[in-house]
Amino acid sequence: MDVVLGYVDQFLHLKFRKIILQIVSLAIVVGSVLSIWKSLQVVSFSESPVIVVSSGSMEPVYYRGDILFLTYFNKPFEVGDVIVYKIKDQDIPIIHRVFQIVQKSNDPLDQLILTKGDSNQLDDRALYPRKQMWLERSDIMGKIEGVISYVGNIAILLYDYPSFKFIMIGFMSLFVLEAKDPQR
Repeated sequence: MDVVLGYVDQFLHLKFRKIILQIVSLAIVVGSVLSIWKSLQVVSFSESPVIVVSSGSMEPVYYRGDILFLTYFNKPFEVGDVIVYKIKDQDIPIIHRVFQIVQKSNDPLDQLILTKGDSNQLDDRALYPRKQMWLERSDIMGKIEGVISYVGNIAILLYDYPSFKFIMIGFMSLFVLEAKDPQR
């Protein structure tokens, strides 16, 4: 607790110009993160190029806390592809394997897709909206192209415990605002 009070005391004694400089530095960091996110969206053609696995339905291939990288190119999906889809009116996207495909027309991209989690006994029809038996391309956010194991557990922790998120943001803000100028 003394450490926190020390940071607060140092912050209160900063000069106005120093505070403005630190706020601008924080804004640059936030802007850089947003720029990287937008760049990933452009390169991957996916609205959400990075996603965290939040359940165990794809074990043993992907575990809770894995970070997955998505792409959404104009290529047909194949049975066995692992995709991420979002159900209308639900917040959390689902990461499951393509289990069955039906071609709707001669256009190779015009597909109906049925999915299933690797560790689930049944297909995903029970997860789809009422009377929807298949996913269409518009339901799909992307195809998995890469993974970083377990790093996403931090994001899950922040999502599961919102108060922890605010405490962490507060500490990070104090740390950035109180950081010493390396030129002095």
